[in-house]
Amino acid sequence: MVENDYGADQIQVLEGLQAVRKRPGMYIGSTDIRGLHHLIYEVVDNSIDEAMAGFCTDISITINADSSVTVSDNGRGIPTGINHKYGKSAVELVATVLHAGGKFDRKSYKVSGGLHGVGLSVVNALSEYLETTVKREGHIHVMKCERGEVVLPLKVIGETSETGTQQHFRPDPDIFDTLDFDSEILANHFQDLAYLNRGVKITFKDLREEHQRDNVFYAEGGIVEFVKHLNRGKTPMHDNPIYLSCEKDDMILEIAMQYTDAYSESVYSYVNNINTIEGGTHLMGFRTALTRSLNDYARKNKLVKDNESNLSGEDVREGLTAIISVKIPEPQFEGQTKTKLGNSEVRGLVDSCVYSTLATFLEENPKVAEACVKRSILAFQAREAARKARELTRRKGILDGGGLPGKLADCSEKDPSKCELFIVEGDSAGGSAKQGRDRKFQAILPLKGKILNVEKSRIDKILKNIEIRSLITAIGVGVGQEFDLEKIRYGKVIIMTDADVDGAHISTLLLTLFYRYMKPLIDDGHVYLAMPPLYKVSKGNKISYAYNEKELEKLMEEFGKGFAVQRYKGLGEMNPAQLWETTMDPSVRLLKKVSIEDAVRADELFTILMGDQVEPRREFIMSHATEVANLDI
Repeated sequence: MVENDYGADQIQVLEGLQAVRKRPGMYIGSTDIRGLHHLIYEVVDNSIDEAMAGFCTDISITINADSSVTVSDNGRGIPTGINHKYGKSAVELVATVLHAGGKFDRKSYKVSGGLHGVGLSVVNALSEYLETTVKREGHIHVMKCERGEVVLPLKVIGETSETGTQQHFRPDPDIFDTLDFDSEILANHFQDLAYLNRGVKITFKDLREEHQRDNVFYAEGGIVEFVKHLNRGKTPMHDNPIYLSCEKDDMILEIAMQYTDAYSESVYSYVNNINTIEGGTHLMGFRTALTRSLNDYARKNKLVKDNESNLSGEDVREGLTAIISVKIPEPQFEGQTKTKLGNSEVRGLVDSCVYSTLATFLEENPKVAEACVKRSILAFQAREAARKARELTRRKGILDGGGLPGKLADCSEKDPSKCELFIVEGDSAGGSAKQGRDRKFQAILPLKGKILNVEKSRIDKILKNIEIRSLITAIGVGVGQEFDLEKIRYGKVIIMTDADVDGAHISTLLLTLFYRYMKPLIDDGHVYLAMPPLYKVSKGNKISYAYNEKELEKLMEEFGKGFAVQRYKGLGEMNPAQLWETTMDPSVRLLKKVSIEDAVRADELFTILMGDQVEPRREFIMSHATEVANLDI
């Protein structure tokens, strides 16, 4: 047979869970740390589904010293009887067969996060081993699998009066790039689940030597507590969050919202406890109803004049922190990643629910209503001022060079995907970068000092700032509602600052600007941090660079005696050739891509670090002080 022959015998059928092991990315997105975490989320979702059905109050997650994971709950326990159609126990079916589960008939679970029936079977397929323990009907049952295959069939090992399920598994190191769970990301996820499921206690332990922690998450106040937590670093415009709830056509809707003095919105939506980070029909329904409700109240109570324009959606959401939690029987998500809700009927249901309940609340709470409307009117007035300021940042073309800032040293390449923009602090480093760069594809924009802290400024003030205007114009995509990623002029936007406290502060100011007003830049992977070396080690004509303390120690060992070490305090200390060969040359440089693993936590962190409230910032610094490796004083 010819080597390239393609006939009937080349068609392969992957039996059982082989398909999952062959193409894990199709089921969990990736085999990096996100996919690793996804295994835990899939198992915990099953316990959460039991809690939503009213049968579970305690969930425990433990990362063990060997990077195995134990998840247990006090729910009903997976059924252990034999399924007569398949001749196997129900436990074996849900662990070894794709699309097997109790969530399809809507009788066992009215609502659930796991809809595809692939959760536990995928975890099983991608684990070195999975040991399932079920407490049900007076017995303790155990089954063990290895890499998706049953090695110890389900059997009774004891008696008990308790009920519940425990899954103990270790992700397969042959599948995953790493088994190093990030306990901070996991803890944040479990905390959110506790807020979204009032009265459910979630215990999280990490027993690994360098990561030990023991958290208990419990929120009797549910999403109202969630909003209060998110607003710790802000000043609320009314004392308590507004809480709205409604049940309609099998949909359960909960909303908690509170206006603050912030200049951006922090609105997060969930469907059956799943964070719909791309929004969807439920979010659209909420936004429409919110805008209509506040405009109707403002007109009715003469808070806006008859000849004035309506408040826009942008106006009524400025400074708003809100959690929207929808529970529906048959959610239609866009893809297995479940980031956007597509059910068309949900938009109308949420719209009518929010409009009626919010209108009633505003009528019954005139002081709170007035605070909300006046906050939106201030935003409207600022928007009008910002509209004029925006004109200063607009450009006619993407790459025609018209209206570009004078201090921008642009590149000659016209294909944005091949272009890089280095944002550099100060004229000294800017001069070295301009001389050291590759002019074909690298552009340099030096900034004078620290840009405005956008967390404490409204958009009209932001757009009057010369440095920010230069930055917006150079990148080309605009800001806020007028943002258009297709107009981007550079595939990589690289923040290149000194490796000291001031440099870190400038980086944080720039990242705050990008996160609040150009977030798709980060979401689409265009924002990077340059990693200049911290040390230069030389001996005679031999020169090497170290980017951290470990590399320095290694170099000093290699060089032996008689070497000199220079600690770089700033990029300006390097000549153009050194800056190129250490920080700008794509063949050798180190870049950190900026990504947002958890938008809720990122929002909270920017508020704490860059906002007006001192106490939350002090608490954050005190709790993370031990993590600081290098501090320049």
